[in-house]
Amino acid sequence: MLAGFSIVALAIALFVVITVLMGVRQVPQGYNYTVERFGRYNKTLTPGLGLVIPWIDRVGRKLSVMEQVVDVPSQEIITKDNATVTVDGVSFYQVLDVRRASYEVANLQQALLNLVMTNIRTVMGSMDLDQLLSHRDEINARLLGVIDAASEPWGVKVTRIEIKDIEPPKDLVEAMGRQMKAEREKRAVILEAEGMRQSDITRAEGRKAAVVLEAEGRKEAAFRDAEARERSAQAEAAATRVMNDATANGDLAALNYLIADKYVRALQAFAQSPNQKTFIIPMELASLAGTLGGIAQIASGALNEGTLRTAPRSAGAVPDSPPPAPPRG
Repeated sequence: MLAGFSIVALAIALFVVITVLMGVRQVPQGYNYTVERFGRYNKTLTPGLGLVIPWIDRVGRKLSVMEQVVDVPSQEIITKDNATVTVDGVSFYQVLDVRRASYEVANLQQALLNLVMTNIRTVMGSMDLDQLLSHRDEINARLLGVIDAASEPWGVKVTRIEIKDIEPPKDLVEAMGRQMKAEREKRAVILEAEGMRQSDITRAEGRKAAVVLEAEGRKEAAFRDAEARERSAQAEAAATRVMNDATANGDLAALNYLIADKYVRALQAFAQSPNQKTFIIPMELASLAGTLGGIAQIASGALNEGTLRTAPRSAGAVPDSPPPAPPRG
């Protein structure tokens, strides 16, 4: 009988131990467990030790609350301009509400994958091929907004959606290559034409500046030439006054110099004439001196005659009487 009592006590002790162990649950970091009581959701166990009522409560779903990734497989999409492209992508999400993620959707990852693939076809199918290839950021933003709003009842936060690759057909790639080459050639021609235009403008501005400088040079030269002629005229007038004063005072040397200078300059002008082909000059310098001497005598006689005529008038004398006739023989 004692042996039977020992067996019962041992069974009871074992039952108590098992019951205590069943009431304690250890939840690892990054996970949340749901607790179901009689098959209905009761509470959520967070990381660490959690207590449940043995034989009544049980652990339901074990979900990761870390950010997770879903690979979106390749699929063909027809764009707005009827071009067929192959697209794949990747999506990141995080469970925020374990209860809704466990009981609002049957298969969370499969539901998210189908939702992403469907919206990729919808969003990218409403765009042209050129816009599709050049506006990936816009596509990602639109997909993120649509899918995040659609998955919110499931207690899930979609953090990022990225389009990994867009593959147009080979014939479209070749056509795009030809188009790019033509566009680059067009830009090269435009840049070359613009360079030639700028070069012509620069040369024209250079010619304009040269003409302006040349005109300013001619203006300055004309001004200086006029100034030189004015000074020459002033010097000539001064020389004429000096010569008149010397002539009035009876200075024959000055008069001889003036006459000789005029004579030599006249000969020089004849010699430098562009139409001059033959020019005869005196054979001897004595002839030139004799010519100058004759001119000087004529000028001297004219000077003496003028002096004799003006002298009596200046002294107040009676005008000269005619000379007496010579005696007849």
